[in-house]
Amino acid sequence: SLKLECDKLASEKSEMQRHYVMYYEMSYGLNIEMHKQAEIVKRLNGICAQVLPYLSQEHQQQVLGAIERAKQVTAPELNSIIRQQLQAHQLSQLQALALPLTPLPVGLQPPSLPAVSAGTGLLSLSALGSQAHLSKEDKNGHDGDAHQDDDGEK
Repeated sequence: SLKLECDKLASEKSEMQRHYVMYYEMSYGLNIEMHKQAEIVKRLNGICAQVLPYLSQEHQQQVLGAIERAKQVTAPELNSIIRQQLQAHQLSQLQALALPLTPLPVGLQPPSLPAVSAGTGLLSLSALGSQAHLSKEDKNGHDGDAHQDDDGEK
């Protein structure tokens, strides 16, 4: 019975280690995505600051107001946005499964899929656990996108 208990504990330990690695990879992938999003925000703010002086005074005030409203996003608003994007993503997956596998008769077109916003990338990463793609990229030597983007801009 001690041997059986030892084997059981060893299998539980192995399972816990596997979960730890999975959560570590997810955390690492989300951290990279967060830094990438922060860099995008920084660059877009720079673009807004460069373009703003060329706008009329009235439009400058409208843009500054819109920027301030965008900065005031609340947790409930974020939850609502995330929920909507997940529903759109799930709907597109269901519609993709419902597409006919046989060719359609001439003149008929398959139903179009709803557009999924660019913000769904992070949600897909966390909701669907697609951290494996990021960990493969990291193992191939891609440290981050910032160095590649900086070189591409010069």
